[in-house]
Amino acid sequence: MSHRILAICFDFGDTLIDEATEVKDETLTTLRADLIPGAGSLVRELKRRGYRLALVADGRPGTYRNVLAQHGLYDLFDAVAISEHLGVQKPDRRMFTHALDQLGIAEEDYGRTVMVGNYLERDVRGANAVGMISVWLDWAPRRPKVPTDSSELPQHTIHLPLDLLPLIEELEREFAARE
Repeated sequence: MSHRILAICFDFGDTLIDEATEVKDETLTTLRADLIPGAGSLVRELKRRGYRLALVADGRPGTYRNVLAQHGLYDLFDAVAISEHLGVQKPDRRMFTHALDQLGIAEEDYGRTVMVGNYLERDVRGANAVGMISVWLDWAPRRPKVPTDSSELPQHTIHLPLDLLPLIEELEREFAARE
């Protein structure tokens, strides 16, 4: 099946995993953590549907390998952009373009990619700045819930990870109707 959405990118903490459950070592690398309810099913279903997936996250590189492997999700991601590897943090555009470059997505097609994250200041602002479709996951209590300015306004809001599936279907229909 040919998708109009070319890639779906995810933040990590409080987007896929519950930060409150993290167990860290002395270097602050997370050794294990629980997934947010539905996050594992979401990633598996998107992959089953043939979507290309990327992780765009700030933090320690070992964290993502450890936790995603713990839940059998690590190999489902086609691209990874980690702040410590790149020397910048979100909302720096290099975080987003690095992942999209790995996927071979041209800049003129960034508007056909989705970024899902919980942090308005970093995830939504960064996605909006590069022209991605921004999806705010309003699930955890640990980040501000009110945008500080228009750059932090998400294009879409979901409350649980699995809410993304009908949104992706809706976006696919909208893109198809424009063709």
